[in-house]
Amino acid sequence: MNPRGLILAGVTAGAMLVSGGVIASALNDLPQDAVPVQGTTADLNRQQTPPSTPPAQAGPASPETAPVAAPAEPVVVVAPPIEEAVDEEVAAAAPASVVAPTEPLRRQRRRVAIVEAIDKITARSMRFEVEVGGRPVRFEKALIISARACEVSAGDEQVADAIAYLDVSLQPRGVMRGEQRQVFRGWMFASSPAVSSLQHPLYDAWIVGCKA
Repeated sequence: MNPRGLILAGVTAGAMLVSGGVIASALNDLPQDAVPVQGTTADLNRQQTPPSTPPAQAGPASPETAPVAAPAEPVVVVAPPIEEAVDEEVAAAAPASVVAPTEPLRRQRRRVAIVEAIDKITARSMRFEVEVGGRPVRFEKALIISARACEVSAGDEQVADAIAYLDVSLQPRGVMRGEQRQVFRGWMFASSPAVSSLQHPLYDAWIVGCKA
């Protein structure tokens, strides 16, 4: 093959590699249809520790083995000197030492957000998974949800909760990607859906939990 043919072949191969990378990137950005998941996710929001086994209780002692109480001896109370009594009163009135607060535990990050959405027109609802940083998920025909983060409450928090940062957009099926219309972006809380919720006349969506 002459040099000109080799150059043309190299240019063609390079163009095919570039076009393949562009196509793969475009496919990764396209939303995938939501798939329903089964079961509850309340146990995913906080790691549970097994309860400790209570110590075995001993049975009543038999009369033969029951210990015999020794007779009580008279207790003699000796009053401390006046100087020592004054020192004890001053020490009791002194302020207690300040204990440094312990550092709070960090929340655990999970790779999958469990989202539930409902179509208000058809009353159809679905609970589905959205991978954090992965492909967007399409619910029904137009609602597209992406997850940027999903965390569960730490062990020292009073309420077991799941918190997720979601991007929610509208894009009817068959419409080009550039015509998406964002309807929500921010943190959602599983324990308090009304604090930061999606406000839309056709759809409702909220975070249910996080999955490892």
